[in-house]
Amino acid sequence: MVSIVLNDVTKSFGSTRVLHGIEAEIADGAFAVLVGPSGCGKSTLLRLLAGLEEVTTGEIWFGDKNVTEVPPRERDLAMVFQSYALYPHMTVRDNIAFGLKLRKLSASVIAGRVDEVAAMLGLEDLLDRYPRALSGGQRQRVAMGRAVAKQAGLFLFDEPLSNLDPALRNQVRVEIRRLHDQLGATSVYVTHDQVEAMTLADQLFVLDGGVVQQTGRPMDIYQRPANRFVASFVGSPSMNFLEGELAQGDGGLSVVLGSGSDGVAVAIEAPEQFTGLHPGDKVTAGIRPHDVELLGADSAPKSGFQTEVALVETLGPDIQLHATVAGQPFIACLDAGLGVERGAPVALRITDLHLFAADSGASLRSPSAP
Repeated sequence: MVSIVLNDVTKSFGSTRVLHGIEAEIADGAFAVLVGPSGCGKSTLLRLLAGLEEVTTGEIWFGDKNVTEVPPRERDLAMVFQSYALYPHMTVRDNIAFGLKLRKLSASVIAGRVDEVAAMLGLEDLLDRYPRALSGGQRQRVAMGRAVAKQAGLFLFDEPLSNLDPALRNQVRVEIRRLHDQLGATSVYVTHDQVEAMTLADQLFVLDGGVVQQTGRPMDIYQRPANRFVASFVGSPSMNFLEGELAQGDGGLSVVLGSGSDGVAVAIEAPEQFTGLHPGDKVTAGIRPHDVELLGADSAPKSGFQTEVALVETLGPDIQLHATVAGQPFIACLDAGLGVERGAPVALRITDLHLFAADSGASLRSPSAP
């Protein structure tokens, strides 16, 4: 196991800066996930950890060792790639053993290690097959086995599930987390899939534009996003964003969504949870689809609004209700048993409201708010 510290790490390719002053700490034995859209710098950061790219400025520490200029082979790490990177002319057994042979371990040690890894990953019946005779999920397990056989202190995963179909992604994702817990090693995992990020991570790092936008435990980030980008990227379905303006009335502070006859006023029931709220300020209201509940069609609750159902998507026990609020698209996740139908009028109540500054996108929720 190894802890990781990045001190003001930058990376440029020519005149193009792709990472900007990355500061990060990954605890010994943690499962850290780097998540963000394509081009955000997460894979570049992983390659810096692996030593496959050189740091432009800054330092990388593994425990008490500065590895900024240490070559990959001396970093005591194993890497699992998106492309599997198996040798097609070698059997599963030889693919797993390849790195051990390079280290000139004895045949008996190699055989024991291969058998141990095969049992761990359920590969015992596949050891004499070639990669072409394996499914995608089996190939990925072989790639994982090759990494595990090295018994490294750090595992790096570069979008390892991207080539798998949804059912296999779920299965292998569980296997990766189980393997991490069993080995007790430190893992750093790169993905653009926020479902993978939420389900796997002990520590979540959300990147955009070469900058770490927020880091923390997955549920902390989900419940208290630092800005509009993080709020939009973490959570499925994505958060609803409605542009509005703060207003002070007899009933207290509210946010008026839209304008004119389409405008909808939504009360801010706990203004003390926010900071810097002033009537007349432009804000963006963020509402997660799961933070909405259905009331009777003739009801207009203090923290809600009336609308008409434009589309209903059935997802087993849940539905996604599509509507328009103040001229802006809106999605709510509700219980399928409620019997909501397309074209029906509904009243929806917001159970949790996020507010973001219209200009900067920064969250207006107070740091001391629950």
